[in-house]
Amino acid sequence: MDQANNPNAALEDREEARRLQFLPWEHIASDLRHPAHLERKAELRRACGAELADTSYIAEHAAVFTDRLKMGERSWIAGHALVRGDITLGDDCTINPYACISGRVTCGNGVRIASHASIVGFNHGFDDPTVPIHRQKVTTAGITIGDDVWIGANAVVLDGAVIGSGAVIAAGAVVAGEIPPLAIAGGVPARVIRLRGGTPRSSGVGSVEDCLQKLGSKAQDQWRDILKRWKTADAYESLEADGVQRPAARHLCDAIEIAAGFGELPPGLDRSQTVERLQNLQDGETGLFPERNAHRAGTKLRDDPKALYNVLSVGYALEVLGSRPPHAIRAVQLDADELDRWLAGLPWKTSAWSAGSVVDAIGTAMYFNARYFDVEQPRHALFDWLTRNVGRTTGLWGEPTAAEGWLQPVNGFYRLTRGTYAQFGIPLPDAQKSFETVVLNYRNHKGFIGAKYTACNLLDTIHPLLLIARQTDYRRRDGEDIARKIIFRALERWQDGQGFPFADGAVPSLQGTEMWLSVIHLAANYLGVADCFSFVPKGVHRTETVGLGL
Repeated sequence: MDQANNPNAALEDREEARRLQFLPWEHIASDLRHPAHLERKAELRRACGAELADTSYIAEHAAVFTDRLKMGERSWIAGHALVRGDITLGDDCTINPYACISGRVTCGNGVRIASHASIVGFNHGFDDPTVPIHRQKVTTAGITIGDDVWIGANAVVLDGAVIGSGAVIAAGAVVAGEIPPLAIAGGVPARVIRLRGGTPRSSGVGSVEDCLQKLGSKAQDQWRDILKRWKTADAYESLEADGVQRPAARHLCDAIEIAAGFGELPPGLDRSQTVERLQNLQDGETGLFPERNAHRAGTKLRDDPKALYNVLSVGYALEVLGSRPPHAIRAVQLDADELDRWLAGLPWKTSAWSAGSVVDAIGTAMYFNARYFDVEQPRHALFDWLTRNVGRTTGLWGEPTAAEGWLQPVNGFYRLTRGTYAQFGIPLPDAQKSFETVVLNYRNHKGFIGAKYTACNLLDTIHPLLLIARQTDYRRRDGEDIARKIIFRALERWQDGQGFPFADGAVPSLQGTEMWLSVIHLAANYLGVADCFSFVPKGVHRTETVGLGL
């Protein structure tokens, strides 16, 4: 009897087809070669050039709207799953009913995605409050998921996330950054609970210690070779943050700071000649430190970023060498009204990082003046201006930008507080609000990924967290999570014989090496395990206060 004459058989077939939308894995072998299934795959190949392995399977009621789709052997998409965007699935991946995969998502082999999970590899722009969110540009950093990963029901993985191989994401977790290999992560935002195999991450200081000791041993053994790589006949010439190699006083100072971090001086450095060379950079009238043949004629030295930065770079290098600047820094010897006008005229709305860097130089100049020249101009005027102008809801100075959000104010916060509150041991105006904004920026940038994973962006995150922790334990676990991630990523970023690049994908340099070694020390300091790392910053990135007060 055929189905037309057997209503029960027809009903059974319909029920079986419906059941297999939700449990398709049971009968895939018999359904793979079904004409309807072959036609679905053929249509996807025509529509978007999909690359579909012969044993890949797409259930009838799966909603697949892709710009690009690649599926490996035995990878399956269940009925009522939504798949859209630029999607790559390795071998043996499964997407269960009602899961949503969108944007740019790359999965390795053996990835299991449970029902109602959302993996969203794009993000709506929202930084400009004057433009409706639905009209702002959509951004895509992408999501990368390693091999043998299980993502639980109702979990959410946000754009920019990286999930290491062997990880398990608990049901209902929200992943906004990086989850290391073999980690079991849960919560909102997702934190590592323990490692597979039973090792608790919360008590996993040993894992952090091991990473710090391995990296410290490499750096201890190789720093001399790294300095030699950039040594010229009479100086050091290295790449800067923009990727350009040029001579600068900073490179000599970076070499001095790298060596000092290991308790030594650069090989072959003549202390007295180097002190004389650095002291000769100081302008006798203003006390600032312009680069020879690099200052623009007709520009005030206090408007020259390098002349200001070298107050720190050269000034601290002289201290490391047991010396000091030869002259007081008269550029900051101003009355309160003059100082107010200088500070108010800085680009707080458009370039808060630049504004903060000027405050850093002013505060450091005041430190040198007070310590070595008994110049007691009222530092309270500087702190009074900062107190009056701090953001009452953010704890920061400056405004976010449409292009970068809070990145500029947060990076400026590091520079500003480093030379003032941190250097003089003065409490921040509102440590809890500062913490909220710094961590918000870190998460908005997905923990910084790709080219944004730079020494500056991570330094400008971990130093503020360490400074805030001097006042309060507020949300300390969140700060510890960031510190651990910095340390665990560091070992893979070190390049033997070359050191650290300033940014991911760049060439290692003196600047990148000195800054990243300092970042790792700060992260270890935050976790209370700095003794496990052989490098201790002695110059620009040192953490001790000078105790001069106001």
